[in-house]
Amino acid sequence: MSFILLDWIPINKINWHCLSSNPYAINLLEENFDKIDWVWFSKNPNAIKILEKYQDKIDWVLLSRNVNGINILKQNIDKINWYWLSVNPNAIELLEQNQKNINWIGISSNPNAIKLIENNLDKIDWEWLLLNPNAVHLIEKIPYHIQWDLLSFNENAIELLKKNLNKINWNNLSENPNAIELLKENQDKINWVFLSLNPNAIELLEQNIDKINWAFLSLNPNAIKILEKYPEKIDWDNLCENPNAIHLLEQNQDKINWMLLSSNPAIFKKN
Repeated sequence: MSFILLDWIPINKINWHCLSSNPYAINLLEENFDKIDWVWFSKNPNAIKILEKYQDKIDWVLLSRNVNGINILKQNIDKINWYWLSVNPNAIELLEQNQKNINWIGISSNPNAIKLIENNLDKIDWEWLLLNPNAVHLIEKIPYHIQWDLLSFNENAIELLKKNLNKINWNNLSENPNAIELLKENQDKINWVFLSLNPNAIELLEQNIDKINWAFLSLNPNAIKILEKYPEKIDWDNLCENPNAIHLLEQNQDKINWMLLSSNPAIFKKN
């Protein structure tokens, strides 16, 4: 499937460094090969076919975190950055085959690495594990390791947090997309700045317009209807990164930050 720029976007405004990481920009980048930034391109999940042909240009640190870069990495074990590979959710088989190289801090937050984590509990980093959405069953078994500030971010820890209301960090919980019910029941504890980022908090935000942080709301992909009603409050730099705001940006091209917009996948359409 190929993608082309939206008709209203002038190609001379594009920032090619940022565009190089845009997953829908592959066809345009192939047509402008000399403009590719190979550092940013190395983390582009849709760039693998080109990267396979030009391995001398690869940034191996960023490729190590690229979810689609595993086959290239398997053929270049000596070039892998093991911290970033340990974070990579698609690298489990490769990590299992090279356990001596695993970075145990990085892998502790990897949601697909639970079996490796369970078999090496003496090596893991408990702080990073607290952020791992698939590790709640392990976290419940070691309450003395829990740092509640970190656990409050964990999307799958809501039931555990409900049992320990006095330990919740409400600032961090306000960002948690699975915590809406709990936040509705404790509105006096909400941090409205961080809630403005929460994609599942739109109903709460609509009921408390005066408490919204508009810079953060401009990043929220589910907040478009609110932003349409209050265009004078929009943070236009942040809105340029919002994939659901393209129609608003088209109507306000004088406010666009073209560098930030260049990495937004929504500037492309199917050809």
